[in-house]
Amino acid sequence: MGKPATRAELFAVLADLGIETTTVDHPPVFTVAESEALERGISGGHTKNLFLKDNKGKLFLVIAESHTKVDLKALTKRLGAGRFSFGKPDLLMEVLGVTPGSVTAFAAMNDRAGQVSVVVDDRLMHHDTVNCHPLENAATTNIARADLFRFLSACGHAPHVCNLGAADNS
Repeated sequence: MGKPATRAELFAVLADLGIETTTVDHPPVFTVAESEALERGISGGHTKNLFLKDNKGKLFLVIAESHTKVDLKALTKRLGAGRFSFGKPDLLMEVLGVTPGSVTAFAAMNDRAGQVSVVVDDRLMHHDTVNCHPLENAATTNIARADLFRFLSACGHAPHVCNLGAADNS
């Protein structure tokens, strides 16, 4: 991978695609719990993101609704993947160009080699807009869900929408 994209480069790509967003700067957040206080003032679906590697070496960027309890065993079966583990920080930086705590759907633009499969929580389909970090965890960008999907597809990462919860849908 070349140099990871900056926030400004991300916004330039969005502008080139004719995608409008709204961004709110805030202190860095590293967990869903830390971001919940900020979320109250920002409408739309809030996300948590997982960078996963299966035991076959396949990589996945999972974009979950912030309150979804992701069931990795059930997800393994749904995706036909091997057993999941969390991708290491050095692999995360190498492939998606971000650090832990800044994993975001927008990082797909850094995966120019197309190594990562993007999986989107079906619960996010209930939101017209989605909130993601703009490649850094000191801001939140609100984007129309359809525009996020268009951005991902433009980056060569057509998203796979999937139930991320347990097999019994809880």
